[in-house]
Amino acid sequence: MITEKSNTILTFEDFRTEVLNDYKIAVTSRECSLLGRKEVLTGKAKFGIFGDGKEVPQLAMAKAFKNGDFRSGYYRDQTFMMAIGEFTPKQFFAGLYGHTDLDFDPMSAGRQMGGHFVTHSLNEDGSWKDLTKQKNSSSDISPTAAQMPRLLGLAQASKIYRNVDGIEIKDKFSVNGNEVAWGTIGNASTSEGLFFETINAAGVLQVPMVMSIWDDEYGISVHAKHQTTKENISEILKGYQRDEDSEGYEILRVKGWDYAELVSTYERAGAIAREHHIPVLIHVNELTQPQGHSTSGSHERYKNGERLAWEKNYDCIRQMRLWMIATNIASPEELDEIDAQLKKEVLEAKKEAWNLFINPIIEDQKNLLALLEEISAASINHKDKIQKYISELKAIKAPLKKEMLVIARKILRFIEIPNSKVLLSEWIRNYIEITQEKFSSNQHSESAQNVFSVEKALPVYPENAKPDLDGRMILRDNFDALFSKYPEVLIFGEDVGNIGDVNQGLEGMQEKYGELRVADVGIREATIIGQGIGMALRGLRPIAEIQYLDYLLYAIQIMSDDLATLQYRTVGKQKAPLIIRTRGHRLEGIWHSGSPMGMIINAIRGIHVLVPRNMTQAAGFYNTLLECDEPALVIECLNGYRLKEKTPLNFGEFKTPIGVVETLKEGTDITLVSYGSTLRLVEQAANELLDLGIDCEVIDIQSLLPFDINKDIVKSISKTNRLLIIDEDVPGGASAFILQQILEEQDAYKYLDSKPQTLAAKAHRPAYGTDGDYFSKPSAEDIFEKVYDMMHEVNPGKFPNLY
Repeated sequence: MITEKSNTILTFEDFRTEVLNDYKIAVTSRECSLLGRKEVLTGKAKFGIFGDGKEVPQLAMAKAFKNGDFRSGYYRDQTFMMAIGEFTPKQFFAGLYGHTDLDFDPMSAGRQMGGHFVTHSLNEDGSWKDLTKQKNSSSDISPTAAQMPRLLGLAQASKIYRNVDGIEIKDKFSVNGNEVAWGTIGNASTSEGLFFETINAAGVLQVPMVMSIWDDEYGISVHAKHQTTKENISEILKGYQRDEDSEGYEILRVKGWDYAELVSTYERAGAIAREHHIPVLIHVNELTQPQGHSTSGSHERYKNGERLAWEKNYDCIRQMRLWMIATNIASPEELDEIDAQLKKEVLEAKKEAWNLFINPIIEDQKNLLALLEEISAASINHKDKIQKYISELKAIKAPLKKEMLVIARKILRFIEIPNSKVLLSEWIRNYIEITQEKFSSNQHSESAQNVFSVEKALPVYPENAKPDLDGRMILRDNFDALFSKYPEVLIFGEDVGNIGDVNQGLEGMQEKYGELRVADVGIREATIIGQGIGMALRGLRPIAEIQYLDYLLYAIQIMSDDLATLQYRTVGKQKAPLIIRTRGHRLEGIWHSGSPMGMIINAIRGIHVLVPRNMTQAAGFYNTLLECDEPALVIECLNGYRLKEKTPLNFGEFKTPIGVVETLKEGTDITLVSYGSTLRLVEQAANELLDLGIDCEVIDIQSLLPFDINKDIVKSISKTNRLLIIDEDVPGGASAFILQQILEEQDAYKYLDSKPQTLAAKAHRPAYGTDGDYFSKPSAEDIFEKVYDMMHEVNPGKFPNLY
């Protein structure tokens, strides 16, 4: 384990001890990789992807890594995690086996494959730990280069903490902004756009970031000549090198097997980033991958004999060993003895981890077998079938929970004795309930600060108030109140700062609160979201703006794979309460008027999706979210910024409840359900239908995720017995989700006297112009005629055909 030292004078004996300790960590990590591969190939584990070949540069990185720093890396970094004292061999194997207990696999309790690392930022109650007193790692994800956007935000947080005054919470997150964000990536993954987008953004922002590229010349089986121009990532990034006249990166190159030079390089890189707050890129080349990419294949298939011989010779641990012998730090015999002892310790750790994983399941197997034998003894007609399944279960030496449940549930079909059926069905239900929680908890916050903890607070208006303020001014004045109330709140996006966003919802805010808190950024949606994730991981309350809803598609992967899964994959040990602000619906033209809600809500489960119909509602959502610890997407109505709304007296204080629908008009004949901009058309049609004696109940969903937690829609349907969902997404998009929630989750089918129907946009993108909108998305006339047609079916005499 690498520890911080205040004494900078090192005797030779101290130096020798430290180098030997480093060597032990490297060998321990290598032994874990070698034995881990065997565990996969013998069937005890499902899959393995290891850090062999990268051990020595990770030791050097760990030496320069200090308390308060953050890592955003990838699945080769096991040696680094061991070096900072956050990962043990026993935990390595627990993760490999998929142990569903955080006490044994603190990385993800079996939810992620091995090689995905995290440190715990939160206490048991979901409150923040003091992150300045520990070494931190943000939770890894598998998609290549997807760790990059988050890295940008982790580094930018230091810049904010150093330069923004008045942030009262910062003591737990920063010491004068001195923290460095350390990124790691494989050389092949630098081909991803996310890498280049982040590198460019970090150079523009000038944030304290050290980016390490582990270069072993291959991306699985594909050589660097197919990956990178000139086969050299640092060569093609030379234009980013800072000089006397312009800001940029400090770019360093070092061989991955040279222990002494690696230590010197990383100490230098850390000092530059920490003291000068600039990004540093370290290209670590001449690395190896002794076991190939993963347990899915062998690298002998794609590396020739010459390359394999070079890799054996320049293996970083071998080279470190030769250097230690040459400099009289240790003799070959001493190192052989260390190797043998560590091999034995890793083997013992593996055995212990396996026993801790399998023994409780074997105990469950014994209990189930005893119950099944009892059931078999009482059986009359199906004893032979039950005994056959019992024999199958007994034959399993290392059972999975799935295998027990498969057999138990098959036997349940053949039980004819009522008491026996009750006993087995209770065992099955209890086992599923207990086990399911281990795989399904913490999709959202389970702390006292979750979104349901905030009580609704209505806007307060002067007596006889009338709509007198543009919607965008409601947002502006509410944001003003929030920036004043919460010094840790900041907002950034395209055109957010100088002009106050494209719809003037932030007019004058940059001038009042400064360029760091209200910031313009480049056209780079993925790293806008990444900035928000990283800063939220470090205690700030960022609002990341994506200019239009259609542009969210650039960032949907980061939202889906990183932000949406964060609480889940860390089992509630990290959180990033990022607010994503965007605007959409009903503008004209293919690229600015989309409503891809079905795509969004199905891709980002774990993030709340809020769809306010006006700016007062939207402001209320922002007020609510800043009292919560969960991420959310707020979609403002594009055609609502210039519409008049009443002026509240309590900006920053009124709160729109999340997951609660609102009935805008009561009625008796049919329930109309919609959200966002389309609601104005629904209300118009409902008023026109009244003239013909059709009384519609109009319900505003307000939030798609979560959906109608009080089940108020089904209460409406129990009164009207009819349902129409109006949506400007494509057919089968969000309307399909809404229908599923109402029919299945709320059991509304019981009350329907007519077929439930949906009215969506056309299947194509919306066309340009007013006519394009009219012929692409539901109009007031479409809604009117759809409702009328449904009522015609009920009473054709009263409502004859229109056409």
